[in-house]
Amino acid sequence: MKKLIYGSMIGLLALGLLSACNQNEKKTETKQSAAVETPAKTGDTIEPSDYHDVDNWLAKTTDPTEPADVFILYPTAYQKQGNQSPISKIDNLSMQAGAQVFLANQGSAFESSGNVFAPYYRQLDANWLLSQSAEKQAEYANGVPKADVLAAFHYYIENYNNGRPFILVGHSQGASMVKEILFDYLKKNPEVNERMVAAYVLGQSVTQAELDANPQTKFAEGPDDTGVIISYNTVSPTFEGELSTTAPGALAINPITWTRDETPAPVEANLGSYVRNEEGNYERVMGLADARVDTARGLVICSTADVARYGMPESARKIFPEGSFHNNDISFYYYNLQQNAENRVAQYLAAHPAPTPEAEQPVAENVEPIQ
Repeated sequence: MKKLIYGSMIGLLALGLLSACNQNEKKTETKQSAAVETPAKTGDTIEPSDYHDVDNWLAKTTDPTEPADVFILYPTAYQKQGNQSPISKIDNLSMQAGAQVFLANQGSAFESSGNVFAPYYRQLDANWLLSQSAEKQAEYANGVPKADVLAAFHYYIENYNNGRPFILVGHSQGASMVKEILFDYLKKNPEVNERMVAAYVLGQSVTQAELDANPQTKFAEGPDDTGVIISYNTVSPTFEGELSTTAPGALAINPITWTRDETPAPVEANLGSYVRNEEGNYERVMGLADARVDTARGLVICSTADVARYGMPESARKIFPEGSFHNNDISFYYYNLQQNAENRVAQYLAAHPAPTPEAEQPVAENVEPIQ
């Protein structure tokens, strides 16, 4: 059995602690200057976090006995308090707690597919970021968060991967950083790209223009292809707003049938959702979410889930208008995602038999370092 070693905050899985962390950090802010720090952006000199430090890893498998790995990036878990910086510190308590909750209840869908490696990374406060111009948003996102994520992935490739195939998983801000791995790191390192089984870019769009600009990438066409991107954003049939996580030309795949057309997948075909019950605990629920691709908007439509219960809270409407199921992109289709990831690993391994010991070559040589 694989064993995960967690960073120093693993005891913070209780959701109630998120509020406590925020309150403690807010009190600290009263001692700080009223000036809000502007984070570094693209073009600035940025020192990435140190991924030799075990406390900068949310989780990593200590005895990787599985033939494939899973590299996971959590969504936005940082919300600045008062005059805090718009960019989190790597050891921010509330961010780390939120990351742990995500890994336990959503990222866990992928744990059965391989050895898990999940770094902490400094991330941006979403409300602050969206108050900036589109140009500035890209500059800030491709600043500190990208520097950390590429450094973490490079460290993982050099020190933990040992030549195994891998899956990339990210949701929301984490998914946008998975795209940076795809479109930057793997583009510069084709020998590493060849080992990518699939990239689950969830709650964040991937457009045809992005694929055209990155010919080393391709979008999934079915349940079995490998070296592909899987992406969608989930909304209700009444959703009419604009998501900050989508762009014109977005592509989507049905997470139940793994098809690209608009044929509906009924709830009976869903292998099960993993959602929070009335007591606040996650449990498997059958018959909750159907799925249909809206090809014009590049969205997945779920018509059977109650928006009042499963939609985004009022406090998030600035980013996710009414009818968005952003928080449940993974939860609604948890067991379908789990089965699909396992299947794609099996398909990759069948097509790429392990080399004999005599044929094995040292890995990570000639891998382009982070600039």
